Amino acid sequence: MPEDHENLGFERLVGEMYPAGRLIRSWTLTGGVSAQVTALEIALPENEVKKVVVRRYGEADLAGDGQIAAHEFTLLQTVQAAGVPVPSPLFYDQSGRIFPKPFIVIEFVEGETILEPADIGREDFFGQFAASLTGIHRIKLETQDLPFLPDMTQEIAAKLARKPAQLDDSLQEGKIRAVLEKVWPLPQTNPLGLLHGDYWPGNILWREGRLAVVLDWEDARRGDPLADLANTRLEILWSYGAEALEIFTRRYKELMALDYTNLPYWDLCAALRPAGRIALWAGSPEKEKVMRERHAFFVAQAFESLSLL
Repeated sequence: MPEDHENLGFERLVGEMYPAGRLIRSWTLTGGVSAQVTALEIALPENEVKKVVVRRYGEADLAGDGQIAAHEFTLLQTVQAAGVPVPSPLFYDQSGRIFPKPFIVIEFVEGETILEPADIGREDFFGQFAASLTGIHRIKLETQDLPFLPDMTQEIAAKLARKPAQLDDSLQEGKIRAVLEKVWPLPQTNPLGLLHGDYWPGNILWREGRLAVVLDWEDARRGDPLADLANTRLEILWSYGAEALEIFTRRYKELMALDYTNLPYWDLCAALRPAGRIALWAGSPEKEKVMRERHAFFVAQAFESLSLL
């Protein structure tokens, strides 16, 4: 969309949300991969200034869910009511009358991502990280009206059925698939829970040493909480190292009474995600080297745990 038309769209949006408001400025936020993310600063009566975030969904999100804006709005309302720190959902539109693609407007939350938690203490940092995730997993799906959430077990089954023409043997994709194909679907040993789907350090904002908000809920699913835990374990390992992985996992287990027997299998599911695209995810040869080394460690510990079952 040309810049002038885009600004007109933002001005129209402000007029609809806040009839007495005026758009001061807009700026692109970094980190938006699957969507266009823009911050707006709005002047309101009595010298009040408000900031909001507009998230316009990309083709990949829309292909998976044509009602994604309405669904994410409802999901944010649900998790916020349950006490999970998320941006307040403010507005959404899927009609195309303001922007061509569906979008959602959420509260702008001040904060920063932390790539080195040493300054606030690793036990406290990963304790907060784990507590927020367990808060998500404790939401009882049977009491919530969230029928649109995809099922994680079914998605893994579909992924295993779609074997790529070229396996990524550098990440042991063939070996991982062979193990999972023998046991899938796993027996359900834990209650189905709400899964964030992309709970990693880049989606967590911190302010003054406290976890302020959990962002980006478009990958939310329903399933065994261990699926979410496994994904986060790999992300923690990639970002912070093996000691951090141990601390985070221990703090999570202290807070969440689950059957952890199948965690190694879910670890292998998490390890499949970067197959064929780890270089793209890494963004640089130096980071890719670290990610590959830590991925190998992650897969090895999963296979070792399975050998002990």
